[in-house]
Amino acid sequence: MTDVATDQLQVWVDQDLCTGDGLCVQYAPEVFEFDVDGLAYVKGVDGELRLAPGSRVDVPEHLRLEVIDSAKECPGECIHVVRGSDGVEVAGPEAEDD
Repeated sequence: MTDVATDQLQVWVDQDLCTGDGLCVQYAPEVFEFDVDGLAYVKGVDGELRLAPGSRVDVPEHLRLEVIDSAKECPGECIHVVRGSDGVEVAGPEAEDD
């Protein structure tokens, strides 16, 4: 049984759709950061940006709401939050609305 409240979440950014608006960086600067190209990327617990397309990082437990909110509010609809157990999108452009 998987539950978004307890399952490990992962997040990735589709840079092809990123508008560089920066809401994600404001919501969760520990998870999102701009690179020199002006686009948002995810970064790991080591603080290193994950520059490869589709790179995912685990969402820290204490930032779950901020990361989910950033996906919901993103004007570029480029942030994807998925359950680690099965890859189902729980927030972002491909998430099913409840």
